[in-house]
Amino acid sequence: MTDMTDESSAGPSAWERDLYAHLTSHAEAERGLLEGYRAAAEQSPSKALRYLVNLLMEDEIRHHRIFMEIAVSLKTEVSLSRNDPVVPYIDFDRAVNRDAVIDLTEQLLRKEERDAQELRRLQRELRAVKDTSLWGLLIDLMERDTKKHIAILRFVKKHTRRRH
Repeated sequence: MTDMTDESSAGPSAWERDLYAHLTSHAEAERGLLEGYRAAAEQSPSKALRYLVNLLMEDEIRHHRIFMEIAVSLKTEVSLSRNDPVVPYIDFDRAVNRDAVIDLTEQLLRKEERDAQELRRLQRELRAVKDTSLWGLLIDLMERDTKKHIAILRFVKKHTRRRH
């Protein structure tokens, strides 16, 4: 496997070394943050704080995994391996039926947009308990997730072209 610290002309470029170092150091920082959250959840007498910290930990675990997947993909690419990287290349245009990819993406996008409207309506209904319940915060977080889903689907749509 490729040594990502190799500065010889046969090794990775300076940009690749720097990027790999950044990704892996950030993944380590995420691990430290995760440990801090774990300790906070264990020490807190507040059920609400433990609940929210557990949500944060789920995100941090996913972030750590993604950073490591990008780092492993970079290492795979640098090594000129015939293996596919963990994080695949954008290949929507290579789909046998690009129109089907676009149609499915548009269908999912419409569902997410309807979900966003429903979440906004639900958020209005929860105003009465905004200072006594976590519900409004949780709906707000789901609204943000829905915006992220919409961004992902728009990315797919932008990078997939219909055949003419």
